Amino acid sequence: MTPTPTTTGEAVPEAGASQETFLDRIGIPHVLRWGFLGVLVFMTGNGVETNFVSPHMANVFGGGDEMINLAATAITLYSACALLGSYLAGALSDLWGPRKVMLLGVTVWVVFQAAFIGALASGSVVLIFAAYTFRGFGFPLFAFSFLVWINAVVPKQRNGTAVGWFYVMFTGGMPTIGSLVAIGLIPAFGGGLFGQRWAMVASTAIVVAGFLIAWLGVREEHGYRRLAPAGESSLRVIASGVILSWQNKRVLLGFLTRLINTAPQFGMFIILPTVIAETLGWGESRWLLMTSVIFAGNILFNAAFGALGDRIGWTTTVRWFGIVGSAIGLLLWWYVPHWVPAGSDWGFVVAVIAGTVFGVLLAGFVPLGAIMPALAPDHKGAAMAMYTTAAGGATFLGSLVVAVVRPWGGDVGVVWAFVALYGLAFLMTFALKVDQPRVGKKDIAAAEA
Repeated sequence: MTPTPTTTGEAVPEAGASQETFLDRIGIPHVLRWGFLGVLVFMTGNGVETNFVSPHMANVFGGGDEMINLAATAITLYSACALLGSYLAGALSDLWGPRKVMLLGVTVWVVFQAAFIGALASGSVVLIFAAYTFRGFGFPLFAFSFLVWINAVVPKQRNGTAVGWFYVMFTGGMPTIGSLVAIGLIPAFGGGLFGQRWAMVASTAIVVAGFLIAWLGVREEHGYRRLAPAGESSLRVIASGVILSWQNKRVLLGFLTRLINTAPQFGMFIILPTVIAETLGWGESRWLLMTSVIFAGNILFNAAFGALGDRIGWTTTVRWFGIVGSAIGLLLWWYVPHWVPAGSDWGFVVAVIAGTVFGVLLAGFVPLGAIMPALAPDHKGAAMAMYTTAAGGATFLGSLVVAVVRPWGGDVGVVWAFVALYGLAFLMTFALKVDQPRVGKKDIAAAEA
């Protein structure tokens, strides 16, 4: 049975109001609390395969370095659908309400996950490409429509913090807890390709559980209704993000900055599994453990950087912590494992610490989720459509850079290509200044209301 929406008395209170609960005060709207947990569980299931799907497909294709490039191409196509699905998550949430879009996302995920697993068993390259490509629509439709829901109800003074908590859950699931689950599931199912395949089967149950937590637990009324202005045609609503980006160049630059944000993360998930596990001799389990630790650091700081942005400025936080910090951290994650003795225990610890610098500072991009709607206060839905597009599109850009650069520049060339993209993002942030209410500045907040 579908739960009914909340009553007016259960609406999200204003920042600082006496009705605020503990969760409201730390940036998680109390009425959406089960949705945050649902995103964590859903993305855990989605993240189980993240750090072994590239070598797994390469092995199914026949093995070898060339097959890794072919797997990167498959992931690029998957990521292109994730990009489109991320745009649709924002646009369709405006049109239908976030709940229906979340249902669509989980349906697409489950159907094409089953097709993908069947295609892997058949060994058909065409079927593997087709099934995995279309599964790319699933997770952004679910997760980013909930992010739209958050932005529809959270007080603006806590916007950066709320977005930070969303990414705590998003990254907490993929790749952090997802990788830990994979460490347990793969050997439990016998290890090797067989164990990986059944770990993918088990991940489906986790995804469905995450959906049910959110679907049954959240009844806030914005999720049930159209968020776009009355009178706008469906076509206009769906195209609103593209139109806004054409008319408002700052929104376009914000889109490009978010697109670059996590692209290196997804690119490294393609090139590093083989490097860490085989070339440097630490094995698959330690590679999965490395990613879990690195992005656990990211989880711990997502909400912190959101709160920092609410206090010192969203753009300042993104520029210096997110962009400059992530570029330095990315270089450390690549070079330090090559500088320490391959396969050594202490070298692995040092390599993990270096990678964790990247994971922590990547959280510095969190305030972009508050910057984007502030760039177009009269068209927040369209701005968030572009933000969610960029968030999902980062997987596309990351895999595209690998597919284009790796054949001629190798893995090192891929890393430096990402550093160059961070340089471009640094320059673009100077166009992202916004009027921002600060926590505790009630006079400014009232003027913004």
